[in-house]
Amino acid sequence: MTGSHNIHHAPDSSSAHSLPHDSSSSPGSGPVIDDFIAVIPAGGVGSRLWPLSQPHRPKFLLDLLGTGTTLLQDTVTRLAPLASQTIVVTGQRHADAVAAQVPQVPAANLVAEPTPRDSMAAIALAAAIIQHRHGDRIMGSFAADHVIGEPDKFRAAVRIAVSAARTGKVVTIGINPTEASSAFGYIAQGADLPDAPGAFAVREFTEKPDPETAASMLASGGYVWNAGMFVVSTAVLLGHLERLQPGIYAGVTEIAATWDSDERQASLEHVWPTLTKIAIDHAIAEPVAAAGGVAVVPGAFDWHDVGDFDSLAGLLTPDADGVTRIGRSAAVGTFGSSGVVAVGGTKALAVVGIDDVVIVESDEALLVLSRAAAQEVKAAAASGL
Repeated sequence: MTGSHNIHHAPDSSSAHSLPHDSSSSPGSGPVIDDFIAVIPAGGVGSRLWPLSQPHRPKFLLDLLGTGTTLLQDTVTRLAPLASQTIVVTGQRHADAVAAQVPQVPAANLVAEPTPRDSMAAIALAAAIIQHRHGDRIMGSFAADHVIGEPDKFRAAVRIAVSAARTGKVVTIGINPTEASSAFGYIAQGADLPDAPGAFAVREFTEKPDPETAASMLASGGYVWNAGMFVVSTAVLLGHLERLQPGIYAGVTEIAATWDSDERQASLEHVWPTLTKIAIDHAIAEPVAAAGGVAVVPGAFDWHDVGDFDSLAGLLTPDADGVTRIGRSAAVGTFGSSGVVAVGGTKALAVVGIDDVVIVESDEALLVLSRAAAQEVKAAAASGL
């Protein structure tokens, strides 16, 4: 992909990258876990990466780091040494592109949602399909658009989480915070779990705090970032769902019973639009944690959610001229400017007298922003420009 083209391929980039590329040659410790199934929710647009990311071209289908593989492909590869199977849940609009990018995932394990219903419905449907096909299994849900630079450490954390899930807990993998960021939710660790070494009870979940609260949490210790990774027995998850969200439970159970039959489409059309839109954090994690049923495994690996152009640029090494290029081969000249990030585009670009600026060109639009305003791009994406 140069600029906005070829969503299945990598943008050409001469930048060296600070994160090592994950591959199957780095298998992690231990064999495949026979009863562990990885679930990859591949949804969302990544509106803070507009106009590079679009509804028809979401960020998980893009190679944002110039490694030759997309974020989705990296996620599937990262989990392959652990999981006996992988299921990808995505929107019907992206199902063909997902199938083309990850041919190693069988067609039967590509679950296409008719419309987005938030993370709980997507994960619950995967759990219900697994339960219907195989009986109780340990499942792990991992977003398709995260960047993890130390895959062996990631896989070690997942193995601990699987062990903790066998005790009946809902387990989340938290990220050891590197700064007092207010961009993430926080998880408060409690006592360690004697039946699951390396895992801790969860005292509470905290929504994205203000900077002062985040700094206080970091100073006090015992907090990790909530990365939205969950590992749990399918029977345990569905049991909590039946109690806390009975409408979603009944709906996904009905759909799953028809999934491998000719009745799938009719069931989806009838039931899916009725499912409550709610995130798994609010539907399951927070209420179950309040009852003592959630554990956390702190992850000591390099993790990024690539939420905006500032965080994306931070993962790349500028070229010799000080410019960070993403998917761009055309000339860039800087004159009294530093910290320039150039994304896409085929015309020569000159930046004069402006520091820490990001210029993004796609087929759809041209975006110019300061790196400090990276979180505000969502408003531009929603403006209909």
